[in-house]
Amino acid sequence: MPVDATALLRWYAAEARDLPWREEGVTGWQILMSEVMLQQTPVARVAPIWLEWVQRWPVPSMMAATSQADVLRAWGRLGYPRRALRLHECAGVLATEHGDVVPADVDVLLSLPGIGAYTARAVACFAYGRRVPVVDTNVRRVVARAVHGAAEPGNPSVTRDLADVESLLPRTRERAATFSAALMELGATICTARSPDCSRCPLPRCAWVEAGRPAHDGPPRRVQKFTGTDRQVRGKLMAVLRESDVPVERPVLDRVWLTDPGQRDRALHSLLVDGLVEQTDDGRFALAGEGLAGQA
Repeated sequence: MPVDATALLRWYAAEARDLPWREEGVTGWQILMSEVMLQQTPVARVAPIWLEWVQRWPVPSMMAATSQADVLRAWGRLGYPRRALRLHECAGVLATEHGDVVPADVDVLLSLPGIGAYTARAVACFAYGRRVPVVDTNVRRVVARAVHGAAEPGNPSVTRDLADVESLLPRTRERAATFSAALMELGATICTARSPDCSRCPLPRCAWVEAGRPAHDGPPRRVQKFTGTDRQVRGKLMAVLRESDVPVERPVLDRVWLTDPGQRDRALHSLLVDGLVEQTDDGRFALAGEGLAGQA
């Protein structure tokens, strides 16, 4: 079943959230920063930090000129801080190889550090208006319901998912780019995972609704927990290092997680392996880029 593009676009024009990265004049670099931040992180947490970054690092070369540690501190508690390191690395490549400008071509974007299939197409579409399919979790869910009549999408498949969305895009570039944003917005605000509000859906037809909203017949979705996980311990360790201007002694880190010393040690080791944390020659710990400085 096709998606009624006209109805969707009309709804989006009237109901789209007022997000700062949707304003006029936002650059490709600023869109890229927003897309990296928004991965697995709610809009409400991203918006204030993104606004700070836009002011601090309006172009890639300005981020590239700062330290990894400064970027990690500015990242704060957004989670998955490896994204910040990869963005810092990407800024360096953009500054030296692309004239301080984020490219518009998907294949070129895919060659940049830390830029995957979703992010490359999102930047090409939302920053440059390219007619390319943009597929995230929200889009997959809307397509599963409205087009295929399923309560939940199946396992991700880049080839299949891109082809699904490509077939729905309006022919003109301008309408296609806005359609992609609208499809994502629909999944984020109305066609949600747990509580879809079908009474407010702008689509005149939906295969899932017409089939009687059948329940998901696959295995239940796994709810990703946070409390007690290695991710929580990593976050606590990183918080200590972000708040310190000098490398810290091991006992300072040990105190953040006394429940399971083995888990704490594992989390700290993973931070070292990921390059987020460095150890000085005298055994102290610091954010990436500050280990050697702390030995002076």
